[in-house]
Amino acid sequence: MLRYFKKIGLSKINNLKETGVSSQNNNDDNISADLEQNLVVLRNILGSSSDIIIREFSFGYDQSTQAAIIYIDGLVDVGIVNDSIMKALMYDIGLIASKDTIDLSDISAIKRNLISIGDVQQTSLLNDAIDKLMAGNTILLVDKSKEALIISAKKWEKRSIGEPQTEAVVRGPREGFSETLRVNTSLLRRKIMNPDLCLENLKIGEKTKTDVCVVYIKGIVNPKLINEIKERLNKIQTDAILESGYIEQFIEDAPYSIFSTIGNSEKPDTIAAKILEGRAAILVDGTPIVLTVPMLFLESFQSAEDYYSRPFYASLIRLIRFAAYLASILAPATYVALSTFHQELIPTKLLFAMAAGHEGVPFPAFVEALFMMLTFEILREAGVRLPKPVGSAVSIVGALVLGEAAVSASLITPFMVIVVAFTAIASFVVPPQTDSSSILRYLLLILAGIAGGFGILMGLLVVFIHLASLRSFGTPYLSPIAPVTFADLKDSLIRMPLWMMLTRPRTIGWYNLKRQKSK
Repeated sequence: MLRYFKKIGLSKINNLKETGVSSQNNNDDNISADLEQNLVVLRNILGSSSDIIIREFSFGYDQSTQAAIIYIDGLVDVGIVNDSIMKALMYDIGLIASKDTIDLSDISAIKRNLISIGDVQQTSLLNDAIDKLMAGNTILLVDKSKEALIISAKKWEKRSIGEPQTEAVVRGPREGFSETLRVNTSLLRRKIMNPDLCLENLKIGEKTKTDVCVVYIKGIVNPKLINEIKERLNKIQTDAILESGYIEQFIEDAPYSIFSTIGNSEKPDTIAAKILEGRAAILVDGTPIVLTVPMLFLESFQSAEDYYSRPFYASLIRLIRFAAYLASILAPATYVALSTFHQELIPTKLLFAMAAGHEGVPFPAFVEALFMMLTFEILREAGVRLPKPVGSAVSIVGALVLGEAAVSASLITPFMVIVVAFTAIASFVVPPQTDSSSILRYLLLILAGIAGGFGILMGLLVVFIHLASLRSFGTPYLSPIAPVTFADLKDSLIRMPLWMMLTRPRTIGWYNLKRQKSK
């Protein structure tokens, strides 16, 4: 077997030697002055893909200079390539009076005098040229030149800016991020027209080489936070980064926690507001979801619309979100605990009604709740995965038919249907905590089925201790409640008027606290 692989390896080396390419050549070699040798190396590396265009041509006063242009069809604007590169080199050069005006073996002279595109770079490294080619740039190679021009003529199909589906608002901007990194950075530039807004690009992914951009405001963000972010990003060694969720799982503080310590949003105004508080944003090419760090637990209950409305109604809605989250994790467990272990806490008339409803049902309350919750999760997943017209019909009709049939067959009680339906509605009020609430709901239900109210209290105590122990890039996760920061409570459970928020959150924006002048 080893002899077989050795034989294959030797044959490949011999093939490379026959084509004039040394077996020691690799992507890190410098570009050769021999155009033909460069093209042979590129064809061996890039293969015979049909979308890779290699166009060889001659230009100059007497058409004596050989050159080649390489680009990927579908990632470039062919019109720009033809008009601003090919036409300029093959025809417009004839407008120059003397052939001694430009040295065509000097790639810098061609860049200065003939290429009419704004973003043009030079490189002498073959791997750099290939990386830029894969990113959608156009490569120009000229015979007798040891450098290549990297010309930006990118153009590909992209989704237009639309309203985010998961963060709809009644009042406020309706635009959302798209899958194109440069479009997303431009949306942030429109929100924050400040020269201190910094964008630092990285490439992550050995195979995908995905563009990742760290965005922050110099002078507001803590420099140690930016250094920590870049250090964690640079430590990522993986083949592919296809979505920001990949980045989140690699750099989060508590990977084994059910609570996310990294925020995300697809609304530019939300991300801009968090950047202005002293956070940093992480944009990933190919996804509209932007990450923000550090994150606080209370952010999950805040909405961009809270700051566009008057503080009284915004505070009321925020309190309702807290109540809905607690109901989504506690309602089934509380019902099981009361009906199984603590019947004395239920009013007499209600207890009689519950007992009458449970008559004929063969299963205990715990089994009923577990069955109904699993059924709801199945219906919700089916509604999400199916096409919209079919999915909504399946989820609604399925819930009605199954609920009514189960009650009629005496498999569950009507009270359990009400409890699970209320829980399902409440779970949609706080989308950022949907994952954690789903898991906590089952855990607390199991504890309630084992130990009643005592089990629920013990479970909540463990959850609170875990939340207090979490940190997001050095920031306490439960801040400003634990530890208590009285100055930041004005934007926690309730929202005070904007004119009272003179400082940024102290646990995040302490590097530059002052946000506005006092009256």
